[in-house]
Amino acid sequence: MSALAGTAGVVCGALLGILAGYAGGRLDAIVMRLADVVLAFPQLVLILVVVSMIGGSPMLIVALTGVAWIPGVARVMRGATLALSGREFIQSAEALGYRRSNVLLDELLPNLTAPLLVELGLRISWSIAVIAAASFLGVGVQPPAADWGLMINENRGGVALQPWGVVAPTLCIAIFAIGANLVAEGFSRALLRTGSTV
Repeated sequence: MSALAGTAGVVCGALLGILAGYAGGRLDAIVMRLADVVLAFPQLVLILVVVSMIGGSPMLIVALTGVAWIPGVARVMRGATLALSGREFIQSAEALGYRRSNVLLDELLPNLTAPLLVELGLRISWSIAVIAAASFLGVGVQPPAADWGLMINENRGGVALQPWGVVAPTLCIAIFAIGANLVAEGFSRALLRTGSTV
């Protein structure tokens, strides 16, 4: 669930951010204002409000978590796109008459892969925390499904007698979050070392 939510948020946010940063003008202003609106709602509050109104399901939690990441990713990718838009290789491609879609896909996107992978690692790490917190609060995954946040909630009453019922899923959440971040950062560094970005 966390991998799906993080990936969806990064893909949608990157698409909006790159388009806004490259196109500029009215599209840029609209995307950034919408991002400000979504950023005004904390992720857990957004999940709690929507679930309390229409009921919860795993895919709804995934969708809400992914939507919560879109504005932050869009802002990061917009900034990275603006930094690259004035570079010589972009100006050369535009001067040669390349279509805008070709400039985006062939010139900009390959040079944004490294920050995209870093964002993916961060968003997956944060997604596991948000989804586990939602399950802990009783609005996420429901019994009898297996979920680390649900395990912490169910076992917290006996933490004094048998702490491993809470400690083990907590450690699993931490290891998964750190591991996802390290894997994404490793791929990003590998891309930079191979010279696949400018």
